[in-house]
Amino acid sequence: MTSLDSVLDKDGVRLTVEDAVATVTLTNPDKRNAQSPALWRALAQAGRSLPGTVRVVVLRGEGKSFSAGLDRQAFTPEGFDGEPSFLDLARGSDEELDGVIAEYQEGFTWWRRSDIVTIAAVQGHAIGAGFQLALACDLRVVAQDVQFAMRETSLGLVPDLTGTHPLVSLVGYARALEICATGRFVHAEEAERTGLANLVVPGDELDGAVRDLAAALLAAPRDAVIETKALLQGVTSRSYEDQRTAERAAQARRLRDLAGLSD
Repeated sequence: MTSLDSVLDKDGVRLTVEDAVATVTLTNPDKRNAQSPALWRALAQAGRSLPGTVRVVVLRGEGKSFSAGLDRQAFTPEGFDGEPSFLDLARGSDEELDGVIAEYQEGFTWWRRSDIVTIAAVQGHAIGAGFQLALACDLRVVAQDVQFAMRETSLGLVPDLTGTHPLVSLVGYARALEICATGRFVHAEEAERTGLANLVVPGDELDGAVRDLAAALLAAPRDAVIETKALLQGVTSRSYEDQRTAERAAQARRLRDLAGLSD
């Protein structure tokens, strides 16, 4: 086994790699891993920095909370040092505002790449941007003290960091609307029952459960996992017949590869 190598460590984000598993850690526990534009850019950079050998990415937060959401400094008139405030953004053109939000979203989009499987290890608060970051991952293992909440609507905003699509996919439109519009907390039992959480464990077993899941994911051949993930991701955009066709094409590729006949 190779040593744990640090690939990136900046703006509240640390990326380490050990063999086929990468770990992205939010490293500001004193502020409950509150998020900022600098952190979002660091998350995007972490995605670009992944070695090609990585198959599983674990996302975790140091301390008692996974992430309490957007840093409250964002709501002050001055905002973050060196960043446009929300008021400044609102004064920009539609194109400028769209471009800035698109840049923020980049830290949340790469987690569903078909060549990796991503796992969020979530404890304590996962609020707003923290909830959306957990939703960006393929799988979620949560501690019994987890508290999910989507508070953007309560602040007069909307969830805009790619969280709405996976939330509706997991819990359905009606429950997603209710969670977002009320801003209420979703605790561990409901998270597991509704599909937000793949597994709920005691807090002191969270890291071990994630390691076990990563090992199970690595046991299958990489190309088979990649093809399977791509098939499942495409279900919502394909008809039943189109999905059958996609399954046949994927299986043909796998059979030819196993037979040594692939290009």
